[in-house]
Amino acid sequence: MLEQIVSSNIALIVIPLYFASILFESVANHFLHARGAGDWKDNFTSMGLGIVSAVTNGATAFITVGVLFWVQQYQLFAIPLSLASLVACFILDDLRFYLHHRVAHRVRWGWAMHVTHHSSTQFNFSVALRQGWTKHFTGTMMFKVPLVLLGFDPVVVLFCGVLNATYQFFLHTELVDKLPRWFEFLFNTPSHHRVHHGRNPDYLDANYAGTLIIWDRMFGTFVPEQEKVDFGLVKNLETLNPFVIIFHEYWAILKDVSQRGISLWHRFCYLFAPPGWSHDGSRLSSEQIKVAHRGQEAGEPNADGLLPQSARVAEM
Repeated sequence: MLEQIVSSNIALIVIPLYFASILFESVANHFLHARGAGDWKDNFTSMGLGIVSAVTNGATAFITVGVLFWVQQYQLFAIPLSLASLVACFILDDLRFYLHHRVAHRVRWGWAMHVTHHSSTQFNFSVALRQGWTKHFTGTMMFKVPLVLLGFDPVVVLFCGVLNATYQFFLHTELVDKLPRWFEFLFNTPSHHRVHHGRNPDYLDANYAGTLIIWDRMFGTFVPEQEKVDFGLVKNLETLNPFVIIFHEYWAILKDVSQRGISLWHRFCYLFAPPGWSHDGSRLSSEQIKVAHRGQEAGEPNADGLLPQSARVAEM
């Protein structure tokens, strides 16, 4: 029975569930006059990007799947499938997601793909589908490799990833306020994930968790929801053009690494340093934005007396 569940095509179940949930949330938000009702043009953009990402990422999934099955031959030992091993794999894969997600925000090459997900100024179920099209070319499949080397079957590892993604879908809503304190302490919730999607300075680089928020608490990246969340990027795109949304950061990287008169190290940093890094200090990273903001709150303006409005930073 467990083998059948793990090997089943869970997409046949969750995809209709996703779209039914989007419809339900939209109707509920309409009658409740909630902010999450959002702009239908933006919602359709998110869903369209999600449909194309399912096709492009599905067509290139052989890259990740191939790597995991190739690595399987080097396993230390084979862990038999059981309820206990499935739970263990899920918890370890959730830690894997935290690390992968944190890198996707802190390394510009990873951010170039992930920025798509954060590009909406809305926050609802449709945003969960707003995904990049280059997932399997980022190299992040390497975060799954240790799980296979430990002895988990690649199919089980991939199944746990799908379960995690399904849970996360339902975090993208403003319909749910706060849940019981014990639940908020252990698990990622809509409240925690709203913070993650905020462009408020205090909310930058926070709450990377997938299912268990304990990773953020352990590694010092947890921030509770307090002030109203302003969703989107530090510098929003102001367009619904899908190709701009998907490829704008790749284009920006290309322009940066092609500059004349910069060193090879600078070109490397434009690819792999945190978003907002620049060789001449003309931009601000999220860390610098937070420091400047906290200094202003304490009555200590930065060198310019204010936070530069022209800083080109595409990091949430």
